[in-house]
Amino acid sequence: MNKAFRNRFMTITVVASSPRKNSNSLRFATYLNHLLTDQGHDVHLVDFAQYDIPFVGTGSVHPDHLTTFQQAFISAWEASDLLIFAIPEYNWTTTPQFDNAMHQLGGPAFKHLFDNKVFAFAGVSSGRGGRQPALDATTIVNKLISFTNSYSVVSPKLFESHETAQNLDENGQFQGHEIYAKTARAFADYSVNVAQRWHAASLVEVK
Repeated sequence: MNKAFRNRFMTITVVASSPRKNSNSLRFATYLNHLLTDQGHDVHLVDFAQYDIPFVGTGSVHPDHLTTFQQAFISAWEASDLLIFAIPEYNWTTTPQFDNAMHQLGGPAFKHLFDNKVFAFAGVSSGRGGRQPALDATTIVNKLISFTNSYSVVSPKLFESHETAQNLDENGQFQGHEIYAKTARAFADYSVNVAQRWHAASLVEVK
């Protein structure tokens, strides 16, 4: 990879994919926001506590009639090189809100959201869990990239945020075991590195 691009700052959106206010997912997303901002990246935080995307079968999302939340979410997504979703584990899978957002935005009107992006996923748990929602989200987004005939990549490194409230306070500040901080930083660094490599390759291809 070109050394100049290796150090390029990324535009990143971190999504707390829980509909609950002050969720553990928001704690982790805020922690990543602090971490990545301190590295010089341009980071946008989206909180699904304001989620108002209609569920499939009850309505649809129209690009000309977006709510405030929908506009903020989609605009941040459009502008980003890298999207990191923090997804809580609900009954051993993702949240209905995450699945629904992918279903509603995975059609022709929003095809561009799945093109020339890098996606990374972290599963969030109050106990010892989080792997399954991240794996399920990977499957869904990979399928949508294929279905929309887009060119994007899902980072292979997942993060499992165990015992989140014990490791992060309500402001997303680290307060727990050093192993948690070490592995979370490794996940963030790896995700950024994949994004830098992907976009560097895309620039070469365009040229």
